[in-house]
Amino acid sequence: MQTRKYLIHSILFLVTLATTTASGAEWMFGRFFIPFPGTTPMGWREFMAGFNFSIPFLTVLTVHEFGHYFVARANQVRVTLPYYIPFWFGLGESIGTMGAFIRIKDYISSRRKYFDIGVAGPLAGFAVALVLLWYGFTHLPPIDYIFTIHPEYKKYGANYGEFVTRSLAEAKAKGLDVSAVAFGDNLLFWFFKKYVADQSLLPHPYEMIHYPYLLAGYLSLFFTSLNLIPIGQLDGGHVLYALIGKRKFNALAPIFFVGFVFYAGLGFFRVSDFATGDDATFGDQLYKLVLYAAALFLAFSRINDRPITALLIALSVIVAQFAVTFMFPKAEGYIGFMVFAIVLGRFLGVYHPETEQDEPLSTGRKLIGWLALLVFILCFSPKPFIL
Repeated sequence: MQTRKYLIHSILFLVTLATTTASGAEWMFGRFFIPFPGTTPMGWREFMAGFNFSIPFLTVLTVHEFGHYFVARANQVRVTLPYYIPFWFGLGESIGTMGAFIRIKDYISSRRKYFDIGVAGPLAGFAVALVLLWYGFTHLPPIDYIFTIHPEYKKYGANYGEFVTRSLAEAKAKGLDVSAVAFGDNLLFWFFKKYVADQSLLPHPYEMIHYPYLLAGYLSLFFTSLNLIPIGQLDGGHVLYALIGKRKFNALAPIFFVGFVFYAGLGFFRVSDFATGDDATFGDQLYKLVLYAAALFLAFSRINDRPITALLIALSVIVAQFAVTFMFPKAEGYIGFMVFAIVLGRFLGVYHPETEQDEPLSTGRKLIGWLALLVFILCFSPKPFIL
């Protein structure tokens, strides 16, 4: 039985290693292994280069999960080894995985144990991510590296960034559909870019995705920040619950969650979208608004036992979003967070499980807890990916 379990964990890890390697190569070279008509397929050389992304990224992910695992075992809580989740499109952008998780097999009765297990993963992973970022920004390849991916940039030399910016602006002005992705700064990534990197080697923002260590480092910060959101059964939820106790947490968690959802959808719809004389356009926007309202209702469905409460909160959020964008037309959130908000609100839950032992934390643990929330602030980006 144990052999079978180990085999499952091993196979999932190896498959995830393969899918993240393939995805890393696709980001690095800007092509897919399954080629579109008229494109050049990639082969083993590109796949092997993808290990420059998959190994550091999975190292951070693995250290995070084993941080939970070893601390749980130290607290005599039975847990499984990490289950890795491979996820690769083949014909579209992905990072090759949906992460990993360990399954807790015991009821955790102690507030302190929840804290220890919850805080260990993100802090351990964050420590490795710092080393990864330092290495990535202090070992940037020569400028010729980007020319191997975009030969058309070579004639511009070190000024290729001006060409990229101008080309994207011209494409946008013409209404052309151009695919480009940049990392939205968080405090830590911005610091490394500005004060650690050699500015002469620093790539253009829309070309950083081709640098595997920067991509792995940024994604490590991104997932660390998501895990540390102080809501529900996320790691950040465990930490905040242990820091402030059940009553305060259950009062603050729904406020944080509604604020998170409000920001995610801010600017997705505006009053001006409906101020049109075209009935077809108006009908299309109204249909999208109904779908958006349904998504909000789904996200808020477990915030209260009464469905009418979830509906009222959803409609209130929509009205507030319209009001804010009417007064501040440039206000805009990040709609990409909505998928995570639905998963969090509908499946993971906003509140935290109760614990029988409600002992307060020691001073040392409190300091570690507030450090973890500081890590969340350093890693969180209001707009993680700029398309």
